[in-house]
Amino acid sequence: MSTSSAERAASLLSRPFTVGSLTVPGRVAMAPMTRAFSPDGTPGADVASYYARRAAGGVGLIVTEGTYVNHRSAGLSDRIPRFHGEAQLAGWANVVEQVHAAGGTIVPQLWHVGMARPAGSAPNPDAPSIGPSGVGIGGTADGDTMTQRDIDDVVAAFATAAADAERIGFDGIELHGAHGYLIDQFLWAGTNRRTDAYGGDPVARTRFAAEVIAAVRAAVSPDFPLILRMSQWKMGDYAARIADTPQELEAILAPLAAAGVDVFHASTRRYWDPEFDGEGDLNLAGWVKKLTGKATISVGSVGLDADVSKFFGGDPSAARADIDALLDRLERDEFDLIAVGRALLADPEWVAKVVSGRADEITPFTKDAATTLV
Repeated sequence: MSTSSAERAASLLSRPFTVGSLTVPGRVAMAPMTRAFSPDGTPGADVASYYARRAAGGVGLIVTEGTYVNHRSAGLSDRIPRFHGEAQLAGWANVVEQVHAAGGTIVPQLWHVGMARPAGSAPNPDAPSIGPSGVGIGGTADGDTMTQRDIDDVVAAFATAAADAERIGFDGIELHGAHGYLIDQFLWAGTNRRTDAYGGDPVARTRFAAEVIAAVRAAVSPDFPLILRMSQWKMGDYAARIADTPQELEAILAPLAAAGVDVFHASTRRYWDPEFDGEGDLNLAGWVKKLTGKATISVGSVGLDADVSKFFGGDPSAARADIDALLDRLERDEFDLIAVGRALLADPEWVAKVVSGRADEITPFTKDAATTLV
């Protein structure tokens, strides 16, 4: 990276960003990535150090890995962290303390997997898979259709988790409403086949998400930031879409914004891809910001220097290790923050190296980085 490029990166990536009570010291966020290093669902000292190293390395906002809300069907892994229980919340409080001490800010990603259980998972009669219609992403009816009682219980679980997040010192919260997990299952016609008030046309399918958002908004302080992660694609179905046009997307986003979302975290596989054919080069985060007026976080293959096909199931596109195109988009305020994922697994100092002109010293991502906690 040339001196002028480094200076440009430093200027654009080091700008503070404020939403509600949260001021992020720079424009790079750490994307949520499931790590499964929390035995009994409790994040330990190693998890706290893992996040603190990224904050010390220049990440302004850390979004934690997905963490289960307090519902029997939220998720089954005993190594993925939970966001309920005395020991688990104490572990998270230590994570917050360490990240703040390192100069960063942090929000937990609150998660319910719904029907999206790992392939081969054994059924659990005490915690059945549940979803809007008992249908998984692949179209198989292998779970329970949620009753009104189920819906009310899950909404309450998200609200309680959000209140706990504020109580133990987090800087905001993110709801996982993307990739085919529970909130997204209600938004997508492929998994929501309900004929009651929670199903039907695209706007009607937003009701569950809007109820979760409104309940969370009521459970925390008015200026406590609420982020919603959303996507078009689903795990295992990259062609899936909840909106085929900007007009459809606007109709879906409007009730979610009105319910209390402060920031939309728009997940895409490659940040440089235009979202709608024939509608200009705005990516999904750019469209969401344009349509709602809300702040947005973009994400997607930032900083990868290997062929994306190695990590994304055979996609032929080459990754873009340089960030010139990213800086162009930030310069024109297409979105407000950029989330970096796998590049930060390999190198906790990725941000510091980019903004100080040491990009040639960055440790590149490999599969080994995805299986270790450093």
